[in-house]
Amino acid sequence: KWVSEDAATLSYYPVAMLTAKSNGTKYSIRAASAAACMAHYSPDDFFKFNDTLLRQQPELDTEGYTDIELADLAQASGADEPQTVRDCIVEEKFAAWVKSATDRALDGIPDTDDVSLTGTPMVLVNGTPYVGALDDAMEFAQFVLTVSSDAYYEATPAPTPSPTS
Repeated sequence: KWVSEDAATLSYYPVAMLTAKSNGTKYSIRAASAAACMAHYSPDDFFKFNDTLLRQQPELDTEGYTDIELADLAQASGADEPQTVRDCIVEEKFAAWVKSATDRALDGIPDTDDVSLTGTPMVLVNGTPYVGALDDAMEFAQFVLTVSSDAYYEATPAPTPSPTS
C-alpha cells in the first residue's frame, strides 16, 4: 500500500544464496537470473513472477526447475515479450550478474553502514535491517516509523545559539 501511494520505494535485489543446494544445477543462480530477465524485459510482470518463484520454490537438495520450466512460469506470469524473456532465461543472460550481485551483497550492501547479506529474505529500511517477524504487519509498520523518525531527526540540524544584545 505504501508503494502504491508513493510513500515508499521498494527495491528487489535478486541474489543466489542456495546455489550449492540444487544437486549441481545451480538453481538459485538460474532462478535469480530468470527474475532479472523478467525485471528487464517485462517489468510490470516481475512481481507476479517473483511471487510465483517464492511460492513454488523447490525443496532443498533437489535439481529445481529447468530453464525451460522457469521460462514457462515466466510466460504464465504474463511476460510482455514471451520469446525474448524465454531466450533470456534459457541463455541465463543474467547469471554472471546475479553471481556478482550476490558476492557484493555478502561483502556489504550498498547504501548501508556495512550491513552484509546474511540470509534471505532480508528486508532493509533506509539501510537498517528488519529483524522482526515477516508476517507481522503492525511490527513492521512500527519499525518503518521508527527508522523514518530517526532519519528525520538525524537529518534535521540542531538550532545554533546566537549571541543576543
